[in-house]
Amino acid sequence: MKQLAPVEAVVFDLLTALLDSWSLWNRAAGSALDGLRWRHAYLELTYGCGAYRPYEDLVREAAIKAGVAASAADRLVADWNRLRPWPEAQEILARIGARGVALGVITNCSKSLGRQAAERVGVRFSAVLTSEETGFYKPRPESYRAVLDQLGSDPEKTLFVAGSPADIPGAAGVGMPVFWHNRAGLPFVANAARPFLIADTLDPLRTLP
Repeated sequence: MKQLAPVEAVVFDLLTALLDSWSLWNRAAGSALDGLRWRHAYLELTYGCGAYRPYEDLVREAAIKAGVAASAADRLVADWNRLRPWPEAQEILARIGARGVALGVITNCSKSLGRQAAERVGVRFSAVLTSEETGFYKPRPESYRAVLDQLGSDPEKTLFVAGSPADIPGAAGVGMPVFWHNRAGLPFVANAARPFLIADTLDPLRTLP
């Protein structure tokens, strides 16, 4: 990892930076192609609405918009406990936590599904916040500020681990350095905010200062 000031907390985007939600969406949709189209439609709705609307409603609306059966939304929720952390996630997070660095997550979903998803990671978090609780969907700044408030950490000393590119300007906008865990190999679109580091694995966190 490049030079980074010592951090007191690390905050993660839960559903992509720590968990393989891609596979869950694809399975519910019936194919990887349908899953990707459905997920893109969902992200457009989520980023567009800003203030919280029920997550399950957005997922269903996105399925219809993407030409995927509305019943796929029910399958997604029914299979939620099949979410799996990325292979290296548990070990790396346990290592970070053992050093006294606080761990938190902020995720775009309902409180119920967010708690279930956090439990799937298998480590203890000092803060678990969802859009239902903050009242806004990321990348609105209220979400990032809420988790910083709950952790009581300085944004400049709180590393944000993004799972999607929209989190980069969102987290950077409130003063957090951003590491983009780009597992899916998505293209980076240059803008005013740049991630501190981009990698397709969580391994760079092993050398966290």
